[in-house]
Amino acid sequence: MNRTTLSLIAATTALAAVTGFAAVTAPDSADTTTAKTPARLPVERSSLLCPTPSTSELAETVYTSFTPAGTADAGTDGAAELAPSVAPLADTDTADDEKKTDDKAKDDEAKDEPKEPAADGADAKAKPFLALKEPGKPVSGAKNGADAPALVGTATGPLAPGWTTQQTTTVTAGDSRGLFGMTCTAPDTDFWFPGASTDKPRQDYVHLTNPDDTAAVVDIALHGKEGLLKSSTGEGIPVPARSSVPVLLSTLTGEAEPNVTVHVSTRTGRVGAVVNAAEDKIGGDWLAASADPAPRAVLPGIPADATSVRLVVFAPGEDDAELKVQLASKSGTIVPSSAAEPLNVKSGMTASLDLGDVTKGEAGSVRIGPGEGGGETPVVAALRVVRGKGDDQEVAFIPATGPVTERATAADNRAKGSTLSLTAPDKTGKVKVTASAGSGGGEQVVKTYTVKGGTTQAVTPPVPAGLKGSYALTVEAESGGPVYAARTLAVTQDGVPLFTVQTLPDDRGMVSVPATKEDLSVLK
Repeated sequence: MNRTTLSLIAATTALAAVTGFAAVTAPDSADTTTAKTPARLPVERSSLLCPTPSTSELAETVYTSFTPAGTADAGTDGAAELAPSVAPLADTDTADDEKKTDDKAKDDEAKDEPKEPAADGADAKAKPFLALKEPGKPVSGAKNGADAPALVGTATGPLAPGWTTQQTTTVTAGDSRGLFGMTCTAPDTDFWFPGASTDKPRQDYVHLTNPDDTAAVVDIALHGKEGLLKSSTGEGIPVPARSSVPVLLSTLTGEAEPNVTVHVSTRTGRVGAVVNAAEDKIGGDWLAASADPAPRAVLPGIPADATSVRLVVFAPGEDDAELKVQLASKSGTIVPSSAAEPLNVKSGMTASLDLGDVTKGEAGSVRIGPGEGGGETPVVAALRVVRGKGDDQEVAFIPATGPVTERATAADNRAKGSTLSLTAPDKTGKVKVTASAGSGGGEQVVKTYTVKGGTTQAVTPPVPAGLKGSYALTVEAESGGPVYAARTLAVTQDGVPLFTVQTLPDDRGMVSVPATKEDLSVLK
């Protein structure tokens, strides 16, 4: 997914902040000034979208919103608010003009009467469900039952750089039993979801959330092991303004496939997209979009007690991929026996590889890349991970993700049940981990970790001193090679090991702005 949190307006504003104003000038052939290094500035506006969490009356959903503290030059004024997605009212000026004559008397009488509060949703855009007050301290809110709405949010000023919101839903019984966790997404125009399914035991919905005041039009393509699945309903799906639309994948095709790659793209507008996957007798979780197609991928955060791991890979380009599959654990990097042979992925087709209980009691991460003699073919990938056995199983998904180039955050951590997975696939890397103040009180704690090249460290993260409520974990790159991160949140419900895994790609809270030479000639 090509996620960009800096809007065009913000980019223009940031450019003006560096140059004084934006100007276009002809190059000066006599100018021998050395080009300056682009400045790194904080983004000024971020958007996040949280889908409808559940249709179960037993659902209990917690939202935690957080912006890291300490971003220099981020300004002083700003806001970060999440509100229910509500379509804007249609323009009714003409109808109102026609109605004024007939209803003038009724309108005059109503002026002196006390007004009733607006119905739920009527003015939801003006009434935030969750509002963040300051960087460095998370806020939390809860909504239970099946009527929790999709949320649309915007952050500005010092609350924009690195703004993160976690949506965590616990369903204790029924077909959708499980711990469903996700990091609310930024709007975009293109998403890849390897690891979805149209098979009978699965009920997979792709949720499309439109943050804008104009409708979006979306295409959904499904790719199975033999290529593109036939579908007559996956093109031109309308997503009304400021609304969220769930689409059941099995209704888009008559072909039942256990391993499917979903491609979501927009013809007009932009959306947030994420897949809600539920599996009979095993539970479910959210499947986030894979990182952008690339010849190499890292999938961090497999729990030590995983009983089943399945790798799903798709090659979106014109070339086939021949991939080497490795496991990076605490002890080092190996080629699992189940991946002794290269994984062949045909162009436009979804391939899968069952790795079994590959971690063998040590938390690990999967890394894939070109096999010997293989080409640099871009792929997208995800893992389906199961804990437990028999009737006491639970499933989660881990998409390929990017490294923490500067900073990344996982919100909604608890005093117990959180695990931080850190992977340095190549060179040894060092990161700083900050446990924020709690949503109800407590003081931040900072700890540094050095991750040896080719290994994965699964650590119990630091907990704020005097913690009350939940807290956020922020990972910052310090030195050495790239480090990839994931956070696992686990709870036990009636003996079932419920869990969810969120990867921590860089938050893109900073953006490079080209340094330009100030030209005052336009003012003459």
